[in-house]
Amino acid sequence: MTSSIAQSGERATTRTAAPEPRTSTKGWKALPLPVRHLALAALALTAVLGLLLATSDMNALRVATVGYTMLAIAGLQLLVGGSGQVSLGHGAFMMIGAYTMALLILHQPMLPLAVNLLVVVGVSVVAGLAVGAATARLHGPYLAGATLVLAVGLPGLTHRYHEVLGGSNGLTIRTAGAPPFLEGIVSTTAWQALVVWTTVVLALALLATISSGRLGRRMRTIRDDETAAAMSGVPVGRTKVVAFVVSAAAGGLAGGLQVYVLGTATPSTFTLALSLTLLAALVLGGIGSLWGALWAAIAMVHLELWASDLARALDLSRDAENNLPIVFFGIVLFLVIRFWPLGVHGALQSLRTRLRPTKTRTSTP
Repeated sequence: MTSSIAQSGERATTRTAAPEPRTSTKGWKALPLPVRHLALAALALTAVLGLLLATSDMNALRVATVGYTMLAIAGLQLLVGGSGQVSLGHGAFMMIGAYTMALLILHQPMLPLAVNLLVVVGVSVVAGLAVGAATARLHGPYLAGATLVLAVGLPGLTHRYHEVLGGSNGLTIRTAGAPPFLEGIVSTTAWQALVVWTTVVLALALLATISSGRLGRRMRTIRDDETAAAMSGVPVGRTKVVAFVVSAAAGGLAGGLQVYVLGTATPSTFTLALSLTLLAALVLGGIGSLWGALWAAIAMVHLELWASDLARALDLSRDAENNLPIVFFGIVLFLVIRFWPLGVHGALQSLRTRLRPTKTRTSTP
């Protein structure tokens, strides 16, 4: 009996023993999410800087084009892949940002570039708020149709207000080059590309933080089941409007950066074809991830260049040269959707999963 009492006492002691203190998680995952995203942004900007220092002005222009195109697609990804709202008018927000930037440089040339970009974001936010509030109750093809009207009708305002917006010829501006202390080290094109990517990585860090936070979870809940989201207490209408606002801000900022690099804003650049191409590129890169926006931007920029080079090599007519990039892009999009339904990023994730070594579970006797 004494031994049984001793055994029961040992069991009681074991049960009441204080649990071992948990060791705090250290390392990369212990950092706050915004800090991690900013660190990744700094790393990406360093890589872009190294690329710009080792490349020509023509390639620097392409790098800048990939940058602001990626930002536009990332904003569309947050709207379509995040909240499930299909928009066919994203090019219109780019146009709003582009013309806002051009008008600011023409009429307020002494304003710093950072102030101009902030004003561009503010105007785009107001436009996104108006469109989002007007379309908050629309779904599916009705939402797509409403945004389609925006993409088709907005370029016509340049003809209605020809004196202010320049009509078909648009607006032409001149931007400052590299600072004097960098002359001879960095060319004007490389400096512009660096400014573009500095803005882009900061905006992408913000978009990644939004997507990973509470707002991102609410948007994904609405995307999966709007009725269930409303029953669980998610403010559906407000969340959809905020998604439109964030997407419009990203698109407008991308348009402003485009004008800063190219020096011109014309209505022919922001037609319905641009909005459809951005949406198709998003599908090609992969909906649901900011990495998909990167692959989509690279494909959108370089496939057009390769198709144009192919048309010149085959000595095709001007009409064929203008239409061949669209055909080439459509063929690539069809093949990607046929063999990789989740886009390029989904295919890379699947390949990474296959190449990752499987962990064998060891069972204790």
